Amino acid sequence: MDEEKLLKKKKNNINIYKYYRVFSWDILFYYAIIYLFLITQKSLTPAEILQFDAFYMLFKCLVQIPCTLLIQKIGKRNSLVIANLIGIIHVLLIIFAANYTVLIISQLLCAITFIVRGTCESDMLYDSLEHNEERGHKFAKIDGKAYARFYFVDAIAAVASGFLYVVNPFIPLILCTITFIITFVLSLRFEEIHTEKKKMHIKEEMKILRGGMRNILHSKRLMCLVMFNALVVGLFKIVQNIRNVALLDVGLPEQYFGVVFAILSIATGLFARLQGRIHKRHGNRTLAYISIPTAVSCFFMGLILLIKMPQLASIILIVLLLIRVSSNKGPYFILIKRYLNNFTNSEKRIRIATINNIFENAIAAILIFGASFILEHTAVSYATLLIGGIFVIVITLLLDYMKTRVGLKPEEYSDREILKND
Repeated sequence: MDEEKLLKKKKNNINIYKYYRVFSWDILFYYAIIYLFLITQKSLTPAEILQFDAFYMLFKCLVQIPCTLLIQKIGKRNSLVIANLIGIIHVLLIIFAANYTVLIISQLLCAITFIVRGTCESDMLYDSLEHNEERGHKFAKIDGKAYARFYFVDAIAAVASGFLYVVNPFIPLILCTITFIITFVLSLRFEEIHTEKKKMHIKEEMKILRGGMRNILHSKRLMCLVMFNALVVGLFKIVQNIRNVALLDVGLPEQYFGVVFAILSIATGLFARLQGRIHKRHGNRTLAYISIPTAVSCFFMGLILLIKMPQLASIILIVLLLIRVSSNKGPYFILIKRYLNNFTNSEKRIRIATINNIFENAIAAILIFGASFILEHTAVSYATLLIGGIFVIVITLLLDYMKTRVGLKPEEYSDREILKND
């Protein structure tokens, strides 16, 4: 490819990415009302809603390899176009679902959308950045700004969706569909950078993928990171559901759900922009700084629900704990990608993303199904206490194990930990 044309394509992708990522990072107009929507419009129980999320994580695990093969076959740009189209269908299924089975199918489509997005989007930006020592820093800076902008937009969307839900529960989901249409249109403007890779048969791709998996699974650093990531993602997902139950339990009016979620989004966005400072300040203790307070916050939410404080005090304290969780979530998803992408090349990043997604979704699904079982058989206060306490213990033990395996200087790693060369 002509160097000038290649540079033009890369610049185009970087410019589009800055806007595209604002709408694609997660689902807008959704989280502030989906719990209420599923309870009031689809008659689900809190435990069934947790299972709803667990099926999503399980499907993400099951479709990971087929989606990776699709990406290898048709390229990242075309895969993103298809994924965003499927995302539109997924929201429409939720709107028109007549039973729980259709809702589960919507989660399958959602899983396909976000597996492809998660595999392609950040790597498309990485491919478009100049290959030098500043690449990781530039990636985190661009991605961090887009992440922060998303959460500011999400804050506005959350407030609007909360009040619009009271007017008509379906309006927020219609707006959600429109945001998927926006990402679909923007994805059409991306350009493929690596066009020289020849098409291969599925068996050959599977052979290469298995070989890559074996290499990565032999890396203690990467195995620690993917196991830790699966645990923390499971925790974030569980807290995401428990917060809805908790807010309803302490009597927060439905129309103010959006306001609370807007505050949480602003906190997430602000701290996402500070991810570089957080990493610089805490160094190899960054993951502990993020994960342990998240688990402790879950534990204290259960304690507040258990002791039955006055309503206003309970609402304020729970919202403050949720802000703490959101401030951890902001930088986490940027930094974990940065850590996973260290010491890699473009091809290896695809393989790492594949393995990370498989572990993340399989383990997170198990954890969420487990949390659903606990919530189904005990009060939300005891369930939240128990879940928070378990996560505090397990995360502490895993971080202790990771001390000598993650966060070392490059020269302290063995050759098998450096995956830049085949």
